[in-house]
Amino acid sequence: MNRWLTRANRRLTLTSAAALLIGASLTGQILGFMRTQIINGNFNRPGHITTDAYFAAFKIPDFFFYTIAAGALGVAFMPFLADKLEKGDRKSVWQLTSGLLNLLGILMTLVGIILLIFPEPLIKLVISDNLPPHQLHQAVTIMRIVAFNPLLFTISGVLTSLQQTFGRFFFYATAPLLYNGCIIASVYIFRDSLGIVGLGIGALAGAILQLLLVMVGLVGLRFRYMPRINFASSDFRRILRQLPPRSIDQGIDSINSIVETNRASTLKPGSITYYENAYTLHLVPILLIGTTIATAAFPRLNNRLAQNRPDLFRRDFLMVLRAMIWIIIPMAVIAYFTRGYLARLIFKNISPEIASIFGFLVGAIVFRTLYSIISRYFYSQKDTKTPLFVSIFAIALNVFLAFTLAKPVSAGGYDVAGLAIAQSIVAAVEVVILFLVMVWRDHKLFDREFWRGVVRIFSVTGYTALTTYTMVKLVPFSAADRGFTTLGAKLLLIIVPSLIVHIGISSLFGIEEVQPVIKKIKQIALKPVRIQY
Repeated sequence: MNRWLTRANRRLTLTSAAALLIGASLTGQILGFMRTQIINGNFNRPGHITTDAYFAAFKIPDFFFYTIAAGALGVAFMPFLADKLEKGDRKSVWQLTSGLLNLLGILMTLVGIILLIFPEPLIKLVISDNLPPHQLHQAVTIMRIVAFNPLLFTISGVLTSLQQTFGRFFFYATAPLLYNGCIIASVYIFRDSLGIVGLGIGALAGAILQLLLVMVGLVGLRFRYMPRINFASSDFRRILRQLPPRSIDQGIDSINSIVETNRASTLKPGSITYYENAYTLHLVPILLIGTTIATAAFPRLNNRLAQNRPDLFRRDFLMVLRAMIWIIIPMAVIAYFTRGYLARLIFKNISPEIASIFGFLVGAIVFRTLYSIISRYFYSQKDTKTPLFVSIFAIALNVFLAFTLAKPVSAGGYDVAGLAIAQSIVAAVEVVILFLVMVWRDHKLFDREFWRGVVRIFSVTGYTALTTYTMVKLVPFSAADRGFTTLGAKLLLIIVPSLIVHIGISSLFGIEEVQPVIKKIKQIALKPVRIQY
């Protein structure tokens, strides 16, 4: 038993944690694709889009969760746990975790009651009177069903933040898979009885099962729950002081999402669904590369500062940033050229509109991915105010651009694609501002070697883009293409050569980030096969 507990508490390396998170994230994205494809296939067809109510119903619950709870999870909470754990003070770790769990639990319970009692006026804050009465009724019903999902997500988030501090990522990575799985199951279970309202039941069941799995992750940590909120603790008060900037930051993002949904609701029917689907598609590389790698690296960055080693902090940060640039740039190139294939593969009949919107979101893919690690540069130093101030400016700019660009073409706008254009512009502005702040604070952060590496990466990407473009011409997308086999085969014929060129040219250019990939390929290719006689 003691041996098992020792293994359970063994800290993962950065590489192992990143591999685990990327693998789980990839599985989650595949399930997310399946969920979206299945929902579209069962509830949407050209000229008859019914999922606007489904997307609208989650905007207010998400707003409360991100504003009140999500700001506390991870970036504003984990650095304090890392400090205590570095000193071997587990009792303080349990006290801080329990106190935050209790405080947020009370707040999110009150939020659940509000969502349960006042769903219709809250829904109308999002879409005004732009939904047909029957879809409004569906949205109200779904919001009532998921009223306490923010509470369940909050508890799961606090517990997984604790587990990540100990270097345990498995349950953080795998628990969300249950959420997607339950929504997929609800389509088939309730399709002919409750219709789209059944998706709300699937979301509730998924949140419950996700929490149960996360609680299993406490086994071996010897976590001691304490049923009190210790406001007398100076560390707990410091955590609370860190929360408002991060919570406002997250809340502003949610307000921005509500504004975008409102703008989409004023355009042609189905615009909410078109934009939400394209937005979900663009999140895949961001979550797969940006969020997973940044999440895996964050505990190490915290530990470097806790050890008073800013030199190692700087080294590790630049290593992760360069790796992200090397990975995300070719992915964005491939995503842009294959947008039609991806949209048809995932979203079937409503793919033309989604492919167009997704094309304008490619810029956001790159900059949001980089933001995921750049923001943690500040959070590791317990600075949540700088990203907040930058986000306030960025979101204000996004709202302005949304109202300016997301207008009917007849009125001089870009229709719903205007929202995507605004997203890419704002993502770039936000990263550039934070980058300039980092340079101003630490003149030694970005050295000459870093810039040489970045220039080489962009040079390699030129070859990758040319390869992708050539393969798209050789394997063109046809309006008649249907089915996973046909589209999947064409995508493989485009993606595989592009990645081979990217890896091969990167090796020729001496780019450091390709070496682990080359090493792994050699291990697989040259591994001897044992033949038994």
